[in-house]
Amino acid sequence: MTSRSFKGHMKKSKERRNIRLQLGLFAICLAVALTAASSGLAKIRIGVRHEGRVRHAPSVLTGPVVAVRIDSSINPASYALLKRGIERARSEQASLFLVILDTPGGLVTTVRKMIQLVMSSPVPVAVFVFPPGARAASAGALLTISADIAAMAPGTNIGAAHPVTVGGGMEANSTMSKKIENDLSALAVSIAMKRKRNAKWAEEAVRESISTPAVEALKLHVIDILAESVPELLKKIERRPIKLSDGRLVTIKPAPPVPEFLKENIRERVLGIIADPNIAYLLLMIGMVGLYFELAHPGVVLPGSVGSVCLLLALYALHTLSASTAAVLLILLAFVLFVLELFITSHGVLGICGAVSLAIGSLMLFDNGGGLAISASVLWPTLAMVVLFFLTIAVLAARATLSRPKTGGQAIVGKTGVVRKRLGPGKYMVFIHGELWEATGQEMLKTGQEIRVSGIRGLRLEIKPKEE
Repeated sequence: MTSRSFKGHMKKSKERRNIRLQLGLFAICLAVALTAASSGLAKIRIGVRHEGRVRHAPSVLTGPVVAVRIDSSINPASYALLKRGIERARSEQASLFLVILDTPGGLVTTVRKMIQLVMSSPVPVAVFVFPPGARAASAGALLTISADIAAMAPGTNIGAAHPVTVGGGMEANSTMSKKIENDLSALAVSIAMKRKRNAKWAEEAVRESISTPAVEALKLHVIDILAESVPELLKKIERRPIKLSDGRLVTIKPAPPVPEFLKENIRERVLGIIADPNIAYLLLMIGMVGLYFELAHPGVVLPGSVGSVCLLLALYALHTLSASTAAVLLILLAFVLFVLELFITSHGVLGICGAVSLAIGSLMLFDNGGGLAISASVLWPTLAMVVLFFLTIAVLAARATLSRPKTGGQAIVGKTGVVRKRLGPGKYMVFIHGELWEATGQEMLKTGQEIRVSGIRGLRLEIKPKEE
């Protein structure tokens, strides 16, 4: 082998060794990378599983139980009580907010607000239809199925949620009636689907007015729990997973297990009385009549005081009932026109315009879409009496303004009397209505002659012979 061939062979061997070394290093790096990647992936999977367990594991709420009783119709007072109760439960970090329900139903506008409060509550909400013999009818049925926990006592019933206009005034098969029914039916179905309850039953409760006893309601999956008492209900709710509006999964273990009941305050009691469209309308009319009477006869005091109180209560009730602002302004405009009729001689034009404004405002006061209206048996008699009262007072005031004065100096003009004494040329002392007056007149008047008062200047009368 020549030296040249030997050097070539050595060079090729060296290149082959370098290539093998590089391949070995590449294989080692690849193995290390794969090992690290698999280890990291395993850690990620473990972390995901662990994170999933933390996220879905129910947390236990151990706070107190805040409760309220709603045992009347659902109205703005009920909404105020429910709102105050949920706020109290949140501030005290309660484990449960409990509603003891027994209602014949109520206002659609109000129950919508209550459902929004319940379904967005940061505290679990349970509605319990109790005691035996109670009912969750109409709006009460919707409120019950909107709760996190829907419960009933044996001997109670739920349903019959067909919309009815408060006060009447709407035909059963009218377009507006069907519109309200469809709207309420959609609300009931959406609530039931959200809470994973029987949506078909919810729709039939609205459209067909079906009512279901407690035992059957449990079988139909309308409610979740059947309990004899509040302690039994709380015991059955324990360890029951509840998904809140913010997505958290919780269970409850109340401490103490005795509910803390909130009572109605004075504002809620007053609102519960006046929050009726008929009562609010009557208060409004009484307030207007009282103030009008006080303006027509200043100084009487009592009608004005009573009228002011009634008017303020009526305006507050109308505000809570979401009355039409335009209708309220029309009614107040009618009051202003009637008052102007007292001071301006319009020959009845202001009074007629006031009556028309009052009638239109009364008819427009509530939107039937909310299920509110003034009863015809209340509206028309009240409207007729109020308009008649206003017009009567206005006529009497106009007559009093146009009639001759009955007192004071002007009242004596045109009256007759007798000359008692001559005081000088053209000056006399005359006797009229039991009083002696100084008078001026013709120089030929004699003592004892009858005269007539033709005018008055200061405290001296101007007289003429009666024959003239």
